[in-house]
Amino acid sequence: MCLLAAGCGGARRAQAPPSPTARTHAAPSRGDARARPLRARRVRRVLVSVQVLDGDTGRPAPGAVVTVRGAGRTASGAFAVPLRPLVRVAAWAPGYGARTQWLPRRPSLIVRLYRPDGQWPMYGAVPARTQASPGIRLRPPFRIVWGRRLGGLIELPAVVSDGVAYVANSYGTLFALSMANGRVLWRFDLGSAREASSPAVAGRFLVAHSRAGRVFVLDRWTGRQRWSWRAAGEIESSPVVVGGVDYLGDASGRVYALDLRRRRLRWVYADGCKITAGAAVAEGSIYLGDYCGRLVALAADTGRVRFAVSAGSPVYGTPAVAGGRVFVPSRDAGALVAFTTSGRELWRVSTGGYVYSAPAVWGGRVFFGSYTGVLYAVSASSGRVLWTVGTGGAVSGAPIVVDGIVYAGSFAHRIVGVDARSGRVVFTFPHGEYVPVSGNRGRLLLHGFSHIWAVEPRRRNAG
Repeated sequence: MCLLAAGCGGARRAQAPPSPTARTHAAPSRGDARARPLRARRVRRVLVSVQVLDGDTGRPAPGAVVTVRGAGRTASGAFAVPLRPLVRVAAWAPGYGARTQWLPRRPSLIVRLYRPDGQWPMYGAVPARTQASPGIRLRPPFRIVWGRRLGGLIELPAVVSDGVAYVANSYGTLFALSMANGRVLWRFDLGSAREASSPAVAGRFLVAHSRAGRVFVLDRWTGRQRWSWRAAGEIESSPVVVGGVDYLGDASGRVYALDLRRRRLRWVYADGCKITAGAAVAEGSIYLGDYCGRLVALAADTGRVRFAVSAGSPVYGTPAVAGGRVFVPSRDAGALVAFTTSGRELWRVSTGGYVYSAPAVWGGRVFFGSYTGVLYAVSASSGRVLWTVGTGGAVSGAPIVVDGIVYAGSFAHRIVGVDARSGRVVFTFPHGEYVPVSGNRGRLLLHGFSHIWAVEPRRRNAG
């Protein structure tokens, strides 16, 4: 909504109504023993416009409502505001998160709101790790808006929230980048090399796992460390935060539920086998794979084992959960295996090469890659192969689905985008390596070996 700007030539004044309790302190006039009330003091006010925008797209946020302390509530955004310091402005719109700001000493204010379903707050986009964001509607062709070299391998993708991208390189440097222009807002040293995980947004905090076995909780606006915690072994998995709890496994074979609010463990489960895969969380259960080749399901509240079943070989990639099924990459068996959420095996698809790739799930289909260089689309219900596309090199990272396009990076150092339904290649990018894409409702981030690019559609999509 485009709102009225302040008037020119200085502050406008509005006369306040007389106060019924106002009394004079002057001496009473002759012939009248009572004090006469004086004219009420005028309150100086200024006309201010408050504009509410979608922070990702820059468009007006539909249905926005603004409340200014001392000036009421309106959908128009024009307020006669008392000239006093620290005037608070609150804005809200359907489908967006609310935001409160202090009114600056100028005649206009822009408040940026963000839709939660259009952010990418953790690896896999959602706790079930489907690698598909439900609220992002961006399709090629794209144009590059900015690029940033990060000085080391980017194995797992950036997470994005409220206009900021957070990404770590293999040397253990965690960056906060502006989605507007790629500017580095802050850096944080995770204290170890060979980093291979994404952080996760948890409210005003950012949670990051270090290969050195530490969990860091940072202020995500400043990068300042709030506190940290040390596990028994190396941590390679990316955090998944649900209800203020970070669920993770480590190389010692333990699974932890770390309460971020109370800064202590809720429970620990001794799996006994090395764990590098991230956990997926759905409907009160945690699913993760281990190097003994098992899919293990635990109760999220207690850590109690619900089941442990064989996937055939070590599980390196993160499982995905959708439609009452769990999809698990079996590394050495070169297969994707589907189980029910009660642990019964439904089907498996063999590829003839390693399957490191975590799967993506969208539209009743599962997408995964193999070291044979092939990207697969299979039916989630039956495992029937629907189409395959050659990528030119081994696929190690997870495919990503955005607005019906499946993106895959490969060791051919490029990214391909494939129509999820037809298998037709609709996009190629001459850089890529592991996980290819993340982003928000305004821009996607394309990940190369050590470089990241922000792109947006040449013709802006609706929504």
